[in-house]
Amino acid sequence: MRVLGVDPGLTRCGIGVVEGTAGRPLRMLGVGVVRTDADADTAERLVLIERGIEEWLDAHRPEYVAVERVFSQHNVRTVMGTAQASAVAMLCAARRGLPVALHTPSEVKAAVTGSGRADKAQVGSMVTRLLRLDAPPKPADAADALALAICHIWRAPAAGRLQQLAAAQRRAGAPVRLPKGTR
Repeated sequence: MRVLGVDPGLTRCGIGVVEGTAGRPLRMLGVGVVRTDADADTAERLVLIERGIEEWLDAHRPEYVAVERVFSQHNVRTVMGTAQASAVAMLCAARRGLPVALHTPSEVKAAVTGSGRADKAQVGSMVTRLLRLDAPPKPADAADALALAICHIWRAPAAGRLQQLAAAQRRAGAPVRLPKGTR
């Protein structure tokens, strides 16, 4: 499985590509950040993010795109920019027919470190260890993008099984009760 992870942001949009399967060693294929000037017009910044993501999709041909789910923050302006960058990533994937998975920050932290409350340093350290890198990717947005890809690789098989179970239950007319976000 090859996954493009996207840690959305208007100024720094982290991008990382990881290949592997659950239970097997993972391999980083690329990591970087799409940067935009904070003084530029928002529409122009979104175009630059789209171009950057498209270049990564062309270069790495992922099978899935994992994007950080936007969560509520106190700064509405930051949330809006993150949501806009997230939408660009989803749009780029959808244009190519690639499945998109949204993972919350706590899901990603829990998958990679074992704790949904891990800090950025812990996430970077575990990404470094899991991908057998010499040093944590910088900036943290790049490490977070790799963590998103790892999270998806490890969670996708279970989510797929849950979706198959739900489909079977629906066909049988049984009530379907799945964990939040798996329908």
